[in-house]
Amino acid sequence: MRQITIYDIAREAKVSVATVSRVLNGSAPVRSSTRAKVEALIQSYNFQPNGMARSLLKKETGLIGLIVPDLTNPFFPEVFAGAEGAAHQSGYTFLLSNSIGDYARESEYLQLMREKRVDGILFMGGRINLKDCDPELAQELVQMASHIPMVLVNGAIRNSGLVSVQTDEGAGTLLAVRHLIELGHREIAFLGGESHMTTTAVKLRAFRKAIKEAGLALRPEWELTDSFSIDSGKRQMERLLALDSRPTGVVCVNDYNAIGAIKVAVGAGLRVPDDVSIVGFDDIPLAHDFIPELTTVSQNANELGSTAVQVLQQMMSGEQVKKQYTLKPHLIVRQSSGQVSARALTE
Repeated sequence: MRQITIYDIAREAKVSVATVSRVLNGSAPVRSSTRAKVEALIQSYNFQPNGMARSLLKKETGLIGLIVPDLTNPFFPEVFAGAEGAAHQSGYTFLLSNSIGDYARESEYLQLMREKRVDGILFMGGRINLKDCDPELAQELVQMASHIPMVLVNGAIRNSGLVSVQTDEGAGTLLAVRHLIELGHREIAFLGGESHMTTTAVKLRAFRKAIKEAGLALRPEWELTDSFSIDSGKRQMERLLALDSRPTGVVCVNDYNAIGAIKVAVGAGLRVPDDVSIVGFDDIPLAHDFIPELTTVSQNANELGSTAVQVLQQMMSGEQVKKQYTLKPHLIVRQSSGQVSARALTE
């Protein structure tokens, strides 16, 4: 059976689509006899406006566009879960796009979202995490945001005026380093991340600050950047273990790097945390299921997503919002960090 549309209702009632819209929305007066005729047809056909009809009636689609850089990284689905929960309560659904960190693909998805007339856009990763974003890529976002409300999640475009919701990753790194220092560690390394990404730069800057504040020496050979994967964590831990002088504590750019580092350390015969303490960042679901359970910094991924949606909804409603919203991270202490041991100090 063919689905009844708003056009069918208007045709049978011999009125315009706009009149049916006014009856459905109660947005303007309609003659009582006309209203009764339209309402009778709506009831007889059990008519429910679909997405296209809602777009015609309310000038909105009920869609929010979401661009993420890597759906295989558990952090981003966690953010999405928080966003989806908040959006669902308000009747919104998502047009989800996985850019794989490809800037050209980001542009394609932005254009698709404009064609689909999404009501708002959440943008994660990719160009908004570059230390030096190409001006054309930045301007594309600014232009899109002038047409469609947009919130950048855990990223920013310098001097763009775009709205962002992010966790204070620098503060989170300070928590991680100070935790190891409080456990007696004086030789601490930083591992992972791509040097041209802001998340790496912010964390590395905070790492150096905490080391200096504790009166400890910075060791450039213990600051190893590469990428954000488990394999990267393995590679960089192998480099650390090949050095004549090894750290007793390691702060990793994310949990994936930390898991890779632990696997290499254990494979080399080291005990975690007895011989080396390792701290991650993000608190992905695997962090508490891995052995040893991972000490890590939580970015409040679920709250990050829900807050981003709440801010976006305010923008879609025409409300004034702040340019930046910052969430506080917190340290979760598990099994991969512990007091520095006499054996670790003498090796």
